[in-house]
Amino acid sequence: MSVKPVFSWPVRVYWEDTDAGGVVYHAAYLRFLERARSEWLRACGVAQQRLREEHGILFVVAEMQVKFLAPARLDDVLHADITAFTRRSASMRFAQCILRPADGALLIEADVRAACIDAARYKPRRIPDSLLSEFVPHE
Repeated sequence: MSVKPVFSWPVRVYWEDTDAGGVVYHAAYLRFLERARSEWLRACGVAQQRLREEHGILFVVAEMQVKFLAPARLDDVLHADITAFTRRSASMRFAQCILRPADGALLIEADVRAACIDAARYKPRRIPDSLLSEFVPHE
């Protein structure tokens, strides 16, 4: 992929990630994408537990569109990337992909919308203004 990622997280494929044919099971890719978003938040200095405790909010996947382009297999080293993100008042949208750097194969493309919700009521809530500036990785 020619786009420089906003964030990249390495993932190795284990037995538990594969199906009976030794290919990564489709639901495992969703975990890989989730890990990349969670680690991106951590790299921004935003711990998810802190979001709940200090701000009373959670982020939940509200919408996801995934294109499965090529398979990954046991022991592959992959990169789960965030290639772009946008913020709205109560959600964030992520363009994500999963690549296999060894051969440059693009395996997955995903468009993910994570909604901000009130941690107690599970209802939509605006992202606190104090957090908006934190959603950019600090190098």
